[in-house]
Amino acid sequence: MSETMNAAAPLVDVDGLTVRFTGRDLDISVVNGVSFSLARGEAMCVLGESGSGKSVTLRALMRLFPATARLDGRVTVDGIDVLGLGAGQLRSIRGGLISMIFQEPMTALDPVFTVGQQIAETLVCHEGISYRAAHGRALELLELVQVPSAKRRLEAYPHELSGGLRQRAMIALALACNPKLLLADEPTTALDATVQIQILLLLRQLQRELGMGIIFVTHDLGVACEVADKMAVMYAGRFVETGSVEQIMSRPRHPYTQGLMNSTIHADMRGVTLDPIPGAPPDLTDLPAGCAFAPRCAAAREPCLGRQPELVALEAGQQARCLQYESGPAFARAPLLKAS
Repeated sequence: MSETMNAAAPLVDVDGLTVRFTGRDLDISVVNGVSFSLARGEAMCVLGESGSGKSVTLRALMRLFPATARLDGRVTVDGIDVLGLGAGQLRSIRGGLISMIFQEPMTALDPVFTVGQQIAETLVCHEGISYRAAHGRALELLELVQVPSAKRRLEAYPHELSGGLRQRAMIALALACNPKLLLADEPTTALDATVQIQILLLLRQLQRELGMGIIFVTHDLGVACEVADKMAVMYAGRFVETGSVEQIMSRPRHPYTQGLMNSTIHADMRGVTLDPIPGAPPDLTDLPAGCAFAPRCAAAREPCLGRQPELVALEAGQQARCLQYESGPAFARAPLLKAS
C-alpha cells in the first residue's frame, strides 16, 4: 500500500516558494510565491525573459545560494523537505537525488582535471565505489551520452573539447549517480543550432529511458516544444501561465505568453514584421502593487494597477494569472490603459 502511494505521489512538490536576497545595500525579491508539482518521469519547461526568476527557481530546488538568500515556502523532492536539510544532508542529495546541467559547461567543469577524473570523483563521493570502478563507469556514461571516441575523450581536459562535447560531458556528469530529478539551466544556449537539437533529443531520450523527472529552463519556445510535457511561463518572479505544451502553444491565455509567441521568429516568417513586447521587465527591487506586466500590456485596464492577480483555473490543467479571468465582465467594462 505504501509503495503504491509513494509511486503516485509527485516527485517534486513546491508550494509558495519565495527567494529573497538581502544585504547591506540589497533587498530584492526574485521569486514570489511559486507553486507547482512534477510527476515522476515528467518533463516541465520554465519559459520567460532573462531576469524573470527561472534560474533562481531551479537553484532553489538544490539550495545553491549564498548565506544572504532567504528561502520560504515548501520544497519537497521525492518526499524530502529540501528547505529543512542541513549542510551535510544537502551534499548527499546533490548529484544523487537531484542533479543539474549548468548553462555554460566551460565554467561549470573544472579546467585542471580531466573529464574522466571529474565524473569518477562524483561516483566515488556518492556511491562509495573504488576509483578504478568509477573510471570504468565514467566511460560508460560518456558512451551513454553518445560522445564519439569516448575512451580518448575520458582523458581530455574541458578546453580540449568542443562546445557540444563539453555539454555532453556535463550531461554525463549530471547523470552519474542516477538522479531522480534532473535540472537543466539553458544547457543549449552556447551551442549552434545543429548541436542544440542533438542535445535536446538526447536529453529527452535519456529522460524516457531512465525515468527521470526534468525541469528545463529556457527562453526559447522551440526548445520548450522539443523537451517538455508541460510548461510554466514566468514573469517578475511569478508563474503567469501553466499548462500542457499543446495548450500553451495552441491557445496561450496570458497577454505575456501571447506576446512571447508574437515576438518569436519562425521559419516561414520572411517579410513578416514582428510584434515585440514593448518596454522592459520591471525592477525586482521595486515591484508594483498590481500586475507586474500591466505597464507593457496592451490589454491592461485600471484594476490591473491595484492588486496582484491570482492564478485562475481555465480549461483542464491550464491556469493564467490575469484579472480578465478573475473579474470577467467587470474587467471588460473598466477603462483601458495605454501600454507604454
